[in-house]
Formats: sequence, C-alpha cells, structure tokens
Amino acid sequence: MQDWLHLKNKVIIVTGGETGIGNSIVKKLHSLSAKVVSADVNATAGITDDQILHVPCDVSKKESVDAMVRTAVDTFGKIDVLINNAGVARPELLVDVRGENPKYEASVDSFDFIFNINVKGVFLCTQAVVKQFLAQGNGGTIVNMSSESSMEGSAGQSIYAATKNAVNSFTRSWAKELGSQSIRVVAMAPGILEETSMRSPAYNEALAYTRNTSVDNLTPDYSKSIPLGRPGYLEEISDLAAYLASDRSSYITGTVVNITGGKSRG
Repeated sequence: MQDWLHLKNKVIIVTGGETGIGNSIVKKLHSLSAKVVSADVNATAGITDDQILHVPCDVSKKESVDAMVRTAVDTFGKIDVLINNAGVARPELLVDVRGENPKYEASVDSFDFIFNINVKGVFLCTQAVVKQFLAQGNGGTIVNMSSESSMEGSAGQSIYAATKNAVNSFTRSWAKELGSQSIRVVAMAPGILEETSMRSPAYNEALAYTRNTSVDNLTPDYSKSIPLGRPGYLEEISDLAAYLASDRSSYITGTVVNITGGKSRG
C-alpha cells in the first residue's frame, strides 16, 4: 500500500522545507521514494539521504528562486511538483486599542515582510517552475499552502490571513490559466495544528497580547472549537500534501482543501 501514490522518482520542490510543516512534508515524500528539493533560506546546500537536495533559497528574491530551480533541474533532470509551503507570520494588531504595547501594532515593515514571502514568494516560485513544466511538455502540479484563517480571519493575524486569501485567489486563477497545459493548481488550508519550533516564547507572547489573554490561556478547549476535539498533526498535513502531489488527485484543481478537523466559525 505504501506505493499507492506512485511518487517514486517524482521530483518535488518543497519551499520552507527545513522546519515545521515543510520538514514534515519533505520527510513524508522521501519515505514515499520521491526525489525532494528542500528550498529554504536556512538550508545548508547539499544532498542527504540520497534523494533530498537542500538548496538555500530566499523565495522573495527572483534571482534566488531562479537559481534554486536551475539547481533542482541540474541535479534531478526535471521538476514534477512544487509545494509552496514557505510562509511567515507576526502576531500584530491593526491598532493597539489598549495602547499598552505599541510594538504589537502592525507596521509597514511587517506588512512588507509577510507579503514578500507569503505572496510574492508564491508568485515567483510558481512562475519559475511553470516555465520549467512548459519546457518539459508533460504538465505538472502546484500545491499552495493556505490557511483556515484565509477564509475565517484571525484576530492579531490580519496581515497573515490576507496573504493566505491571496494564495487562494492565485490558486483558482492559475488553475484556469494552466489547465489546458495539464498543469494542476490546488491549495490546502490547515487549521489549528500541534505546535512546532516556529511557536517561540516571543511569538506566543505577541499572540497572547493581540488576543487580550495570557500565554497560559492561548490553548482553548478543543472539544468546543473543533468537532474532532483535537488539533491536527503534522503527519496529517503531509499525508494530504503527498496525495495532492500525486496523480491519484489528477482531477483536483482550482480549489482549496480544508484540513481543520471540522473547525469553522459555527
């Protein structure tokens, strides 16, 4: 059953592949015998485990993205799938209404930082990879990482949520543009997940302030907010990513797949 997805020898780029969700996806794809390119600003260049190519890449810089794609093709000869996972967030309020901690009020610097990676990065990586797909002439797949917040909004995360809604629009529009070339574009929108190293004490402190609570109270009663009664596991996200990257999902394009345990505003 492990070979049900038929990912063996598919060349798959995962941006932000060194930590968190991205690293979980890289490990899952590697276990399914795919050839994986982990493109990350913090990557150390080289190949590990015979099939994982680590490439330093700043997704907000065109020259860095183009160099990463060239390295992937030079190493593995082709690209079959791009998973646009790289993303950042800074918990900040539009306006610090309480006026107690202005450092948690949104700034132009934060706006530019988050949009450059979460939106511009998706644009640059997808454009570069689609050009390679067209040169190869046999289609391909783009999987974009969205978020539940893109549709529900998120207190203290308005800029982040806006970038993820932009990703949803990219997904639907590009699927319409590229379907005639046998290129699928799909997004996945995780909800609340188990914590990773990305959730630092400073991040949690900022998030708590933007939501007018304490760090100790950040974790809600999941039995009330999520029908399945728990946060999602990283492996569940990587399982979905593997399925969407595979030909088993060959008729799925132009849509955002929620993976939230049933959580919604209701």
